[in-house]
Amino acid sequence: MSLESWSPRTKVGRLVKEGKITSIDQIFAMNLPILEPEIVDMLLPGLKQEILDVTLVQKMTDAGRISKFRVVIVVGNEDGYVGLGIGKARQLRAAIEKALIDAKLNIIPVRRGCGSWSCSCSQPHSVPYVVQGKSGSIVVKLIPAPLGTGIVAGSVAQKVLSLAGVRDVWTWSKGETRTTINFAKAVFDALKNTNKFVTPIDWTKKAWG
Repeated sequence: MSLESWSPRTKVGRLVKEGKITSIDQIFAMNLPILEPEIVDMLLPGLKQEILDVTLVQKMTDAGRISKFRVVIVVGNEDGYVGLGIGKARQLRAAIEKALIDAKLNIIPVRRGCGSWSCSCSQPHSVPYVVQGKSGSIVVKLIPAPLGTGIVAGSVAQKVLSLAGVRDVWTWSKGETRTTINFAKAVFDALKNTNKFVTPIDWTKKAWG
């Protein structure tokens, strides 16, 4: 469905379609829920996506064994916004579509900065301070790194962090990191925690321009 033929079903969707909300920052500043993926499509065009994991899962029912595909997808604009989604369906294409919609509905802003004492370049290339995320048995810690360090992490974490716009960071993790879905969730949780409190730099910032 094209955005021109989109018929919003929520208040936020109608405000976006009417042009009264022109930035996704306004939605987060007013703590409004994003319940339609078209909202993200309009306010964040050109989102990139990456499939992190495709797994065949099974469950037993009275009718027998049912097999479904479980897909984990991360989306981001490589400039401070990232979303993680999970979708299940009997057909792979349907599972990917469900995961993509879920990722857009779960999109979050990521606070970036230069929290490394050995850099202090004031550019938003890393995380502003040490943050930690957890999912299942996995704990992930993101540590600010100097400019030019790169993303020192596993392949799953690299994809999530790069789509979030983090270019330089050290990571520390413990737990069963081979479990892709929980590893991705832990990294996503750490990025979400960058917004847990306001720093003095943010005191003079407006909610939107």
